[in-house]
Amino acid sequence: MQRLIHNIRNKPEKVRRHILHVATIVCGIILCLLWVYSLGATLTNPNIQAKISNDLKPLSAMKDNILGGYNSLTNQNSATVEQSQ
Repeated sequence: MQRLIHNIRNKPEKVRRHILHVATIVCGIILCLLWVYSLGATLTNPNIQAKISNDLKPLSAMKDNILGGYNSLTNQNSATVEQSQ
């Protein structure tokens, strides 16, 4: 390992930066692949699916409330426009 580091230190700065960029991209790809693999394994667990469903119930209620308010406003505005014509 020391020999590898010593050889990299002796390279010009442009080559060292290129090595750094390639190493960073490779590490990022490996991390993303591990994350996707672990996410897939986690989401297939029935206990986790039930927990996610329970966690999303308040959000779906909030979404329904927002959509209902929006629909009531747009229906009210269109009724007002129709009455004025």
